[in-house]
Amino acid sequence: MPTRRQMLLAAAAASLAPRFALAKASQPATAVNFEVPAGACDCHTHIHGDMREFPMFAGRVYTPEPALPEEMAQLHKALRMQRVVIVTPSVYGTDNSATLWGMKARGANARGVAVIDDKTPEGELDAMGRAGIRGIRINLATGGAAPDPAAARKRFQAAAERMQARRWHIQMYVTLPVISSIKDLVLASPVPVVFDHFGRAQAALGVGQPGFSDLVELLRSGKAYVKVSGAYRVSHQGPDFADAAPLARALIAANPERIVWGTDWPHPQWTKRMMNDAEEVELLYRYVDGDTALLRKILVVNPARLHGFRA
Repeated sequence: MPTRRQMLLAAAAASLAPRFALAKASQPATAVNFEVPAGACDCHTHIHGDMREFPMFAGRVYTPEPALPEEMAQLHKALRMQRVVIVTPSVYGTDNSATLWGMKARGANARGVAVIDDKTPEGELDAMGRAGIRGIRINLATGGAAPDPAAARKRFQAAAERMQARRWHIQMYVTLPVISSIKDLVLASPVPVVFDHFGRAQAALGVGQPGFSDLVELLRSGKAYVKVSGAYRVSHQGPDFADAAPLARALIAANPERIVWGTDWPHPQWTKRMMNDAEEVELLYRYVDGDTALLRKILVVNPARLHGFRA
C-alpha cells in the first residue's frame, strides 16, 4: 500500500503531467498575407525541451511549457521562414543543451546564441561553434531587478574580450538606461552587438524617450544591430501594437543594414492572449510599408551577414 508521501508525490506529478505532455506551442492562426522572400530568417526563437531530459535552472523566474523542434519546423513552414536563430532562454542558465538539440534538428538552416559564464571552458565554446553557435547572450532584463550599469559594463567588457578571437556577436536583453551606460563600450567593441526587442524602449513614451537617441546613434555607427521583435514586450496596445510602429520606423530609418527580426516564439511569459505568429511577421511588413527590397534586407541579407548564412 503506498505511503502518504508517495501519494502526495504522485498527485503532484499528475498535476504537472498534462501541462508538459499536452501543451502545444503557438502556431499561426492565419496565413501570412504577403510574399516572404526566399531565405528569410527568424532571428529570435527558443526551444524548451521535456524537463526530464532538459532540466531547467533552479533559479529561473518562470517555467515555460514545451516548445519542440518539430513544432518550430511547423511554425516556420507556415510562415515560409527557411532559416532560424535559436537563443538559449534564461530558464536554462548556462546549459545550452536544448538550443543545440533544436539546432541539430534544423540542420544547416539553424544558428544559435548561447549563454555562458566565466567558467565555461574554451573547449565547450569550440564545440558550440562547430555546431553553429554564433553569439552569446547577456540578459539583464529578466528577473525584475533594476540592472546595475556598472555591472553591465563589467559583463560587456569581459564578453567582448572573450568573443573577439571568435568573431561572435554579443546579444543583449537590456533597458535603454543600460544601453546609454555602455554606449562608449559598444562604439569601441571589436565584435557586433545586437539589442533584443527594440532595445526595450517603451512604445508609449515614443521616440523622444531618454536613451532612445543613444540606441539610434549606435545603429547609425554600424556597431550595433536591433531586433524589431516582440512588440508585445514594449507596447500594451494589442493586437496590432500601433504605438510600437514609430519606434520600429525610426530604428529602420537610422540604419536598415543593422535591423533584424524574430518571432520571439514560443512567446515565453506572454499570457494576455494567444499569439498569432502570422500577425507578428505582418507587423514587419507594415513597418517597411511593403518595400520588398527593404524586407529582403531585414529578413535575408542582414541575418546572413550577422549569423554566417549564405545570402
